[in-house]
Amino acid sequence: MRHRSRPGLRANLGLPAIMACSVLFTAPASAEPLATAGIGVQSCAKLAKDMNPAEGFNNMTNALVYYWMQGYMSAANMALLEGDNEYVDLSLMDEKNLLPKIHEFCTKNPDKKPISLIDQMIEDADKIETKWKSGTIPWAADED
Repeated sequence: MRHRSRPGLRANLGLPAIMACSVLFTAPASAEPLATAGIGVQSCAKLAKDMNPAEGFNNMTNALVYYWMQGYMSAANMALLEGDNEYVDLSLMDEKNLLPKIHEFCTKNPDKKPISLIDQMIEDADKIETKWKSGTIPWAADED
């Protein structure tokens, strides 16, 4: 069965959609270099309104925040392992634990960013010591 295209709809949406994407997804030429990016460095004022921990991953903002935090915390663990042979047990940082904490933090601190809370949680967390061969992650290894 052949589907018929609707040229009028495509013509009406094509150019505006392309224009919107080019505006939304291009950075200004003079943008400053970033060390950290993503939803975790967004305004708590906005995130507190959009998050609803009770909805779990059915809420898109919850999912975006949680998955960003997992990646950020995993990267922090790599730095801890390379530097101190220790890491934070991320199994303790599930969505039922993290989402309410982030939402509460953002509600109480609309002028801050959730990354501030995560940095503090990493700092305060009990660390697990392990044997780690420095240089296991080639891009993180010191070059002598």
